[in-house]
Amino acid sequence: MTIRATRKEDIPRLEEIFSQARQTMREDGNVNQWPGTYPGEEAVLLDMGRGCSYVIEDSEGVIVGTFAFIPGIEPTYLKIYEGAWIREDEPYATIHRIAAAHGSHGIARTCFKWSLEQCRQRGIAGLRIDTHKDNNIMRACVAKAGFEYRGIIHLLNGDERLAYQLFIQ
Repeated sequence: MTIRATRKEDIPRLEEIFSQARQTMREDGNVNQWPGTYPGEEAVLLDMGRGCSYVIEDSEGVIVGTFAFIPGIEPTYLKIYEGAWIREDEPYATIHRIAAAHGSHGIARTCFKWSLEQCRQRGIAGLRIDTHKDNNIMRACVAKAGFEYRGIIHLLNGDERLAYQLFIQ
């Protein structure tokens, strides 16, 4: 699999993948995360404008996944409850909006591996991610990748998320 920056013409495919991811979450009992059509074109365009939206392509060049890799401070991570960040003052990057097409495998692993390499290249000490408490699939992926649960954060709309952190060795 390869990773590249998202292009505007990728957006219809990403909207399909987000829809498939929402369906997978609902089937797994996660009925509250990503309501309506979120994330959609607006979120992708914002991420693209900040230079942090990426797609994952299979060996045939078909987009099978997407995510945002965001170096720097994540405003919703400034306050953490029922826990704490480790080495809070060190630079970090955040992964958001990771989604995989139906039938694809290894998307999270590929995203995490690439993101860790980006952190190493940029001198960033850690990687953070959050997910809904009912997102059992993502919770298993972050645990398998070695992320540590650090506490609870709140999104700008007040929704609660479980926060995880991984340091670069």
